[in-house]
Amino acid sequence: MKLWEKNYEVNKEIDRFTVGRDREMDLYLAKYDVLGSMAHITMLESIGLLEKEELTQLLAELRNIYQICERGEFVIEDGIEDVHSQVELMLTQKLGDMGKKIHSGRSRNDQVLIDLKLFTRHELMEIAEGVKVLFDELIQKSNQYKDILMPGYTHLQVAMPSSFGLWFGAYAESLADDMLFLQAAYRMTNRNPLGSAAGYGSSFPLNRQMTTDLLGFDSMDYNVVYAQMGRGKMERNVAFAMATIAGTLAKLAFDACLFNSQNFSFVKLPKECTTGSSIMPHKKNPDVFELIRAKSNKIQGLPQQIMLIMNNLPVGYFRDLQIIKEVFLPAFDELKDCLQMTAYIINKMEVNKHILDNPMYDPIFSVEEVNRLAANGMPFRDAYKKVGLDIEAGTFKADHHIHHTHEGSIGNLCNDKIEALMNHTLSEFHFERIREAEKKLTETKTHPQPLPIGRGVK
Repeated sequence: MKLWEKNYEVNKEIDRFTVGRDREMDLYLAKYDVLGSMAHITMLESIGLLEKEELTQLLAELRNIYQICERGEFVIEDGIEDVHSQVELMLTQKLGDMGKKIHSGRSRNDQVLIDLKLFTRHELMEIAEGVKVLFDELIQKSNQYKDILMPGYTHLQVAMPSSFGLWFGAYAESLADDMLFLQAAYRMTNRNPLGSAAGYGSSFPLNRQMTTDLLGFDSMDYNVVYAQMGRGKMERNVAFAMATIAGTLAKLAFDACLFNSQNFSFVKLPKECTTGSSIMPHKKNPDVFELIRAKSNKIQGLPQQIMLIMNNLPVGYFRDLQIIKEVFLPAFDELKDCLQMTAYIINKMEVNKHILDNPMYDPIFSVEEVNRLAANGMPFRDAYKKVGLDIEAGTFKADHHIHHTHEGSIGNLCNDKIEALMNHTLSEFHFERIREAEKKLTETKTHPQPLPIGRGVK
């Protein structure tokens, strides 16, 4: 079954090639296709294109299909082209010709656009929650080990004193910045393309504001041509937001692998989170962090993949955009998995509290001595030269007692300020508006009503 079928049959090889993995990818979108249809037909009834009784029956059956999706039992049958065709088939099997009325005023173009928008904003919500879980673990560890010193490095050479408070806290603040990027992508995603049809609107008097409110969008994509031009652009922008989170994870994973090695022994991973060797009985390998690093680097390549697919496309819809789904939709599960695994192991990670007992790290305190001499009146350049010569002569004596007080330093981590940044950004997503809108569509037994415009649900 194809929604566009006429009186001829497409060559089977052409059909196989053009459908590709679309049926597989559409399973990600199934319940969101149902949500979009619920809002669309509610709007159709309001403008007289459906009878009230028809709407009641259609909504009831769509809610049944939605529950099938929620249980993971939705399938696209053999011979059915895509999720849109499958949902319409299920409706017509139960309700007859009434099921064919749901497509009035829309195209598969804006139908897949609304599916992608609804799917993506849900996934971004889950990623934001996953980022916050990891953030909280990092802040907790930063506070727990704020007084435990460790070497800081530049050029992979020991440089200056750092602390585990700084190390854990640095990645927490990185995630706070990443959340800003995620919020920007979310805001661009949370706009309603439904009603743009094939990219040029419809002669039906559609009420696009109504579907916008019913689905809990912040606003609509107003210009119908731009709504279609947004296909691919949204995925690219979201991919950049995912890539910046993945960049933080990849760097953290590299540090963890390095610091867990015997040559460093700065941190210790729980043995149940490591793997062994088939030949070396002593090995406890940080495979989880190695895979997090690899998967995160793969995600960092996602924006480029999407750009290369969409870069030279003019205005209007093209089948090229179908391929974006194959790289875009599965990436969310991969990133969420990496966030979950990282948070789990950070929670169980132990730190070495006696790293600096080894005299090989004494040179990191040289800057402290230069600053002490300069504070006591010696010109900085003279103090620098004196300490350098002492180190060369082997007479430098390190004083491990340091006192840093400025904002963001060893003695003043500003974790409370970093937490405030994260919480402020999170509060501006207004996820509850989405949850409330979707609940009204899927659970109410009467006709759903849109949320009041401008309602400030957080």
